[in-house]
Amino acid sequence: MSDPAEALILDLLEWASARERTYEEAMDAWRTSCPRFPIWEDATDRGWIATEWDGARSLVHLTPTGAAVLADRRGKAAHAAG
Repeated sequence: MSDPAEALILDLLEWASARERTYEEAMDAWRTSCPRFPIWEDATDRGWIATEWDGARSLVHLTPTGAAVLADRRGKAAHAAG
């Protein structure tokens, strides 16, 4: 993967899938003012990550499409290592 933004988007998916995250945590970790690396925006625009209000806070989660992208990445990484 030669595009640094693509690698960062996949890192965001990994980060979000590791445990329950709030929107505030996501913004602290992934918001950027760099126009070349709009990682959060790219992931949400592609429909790979979304937020959902649970009544008390906004939670970040992978969409089914985002989970499939992440599973594909993990499969390719396992294949390359094996």
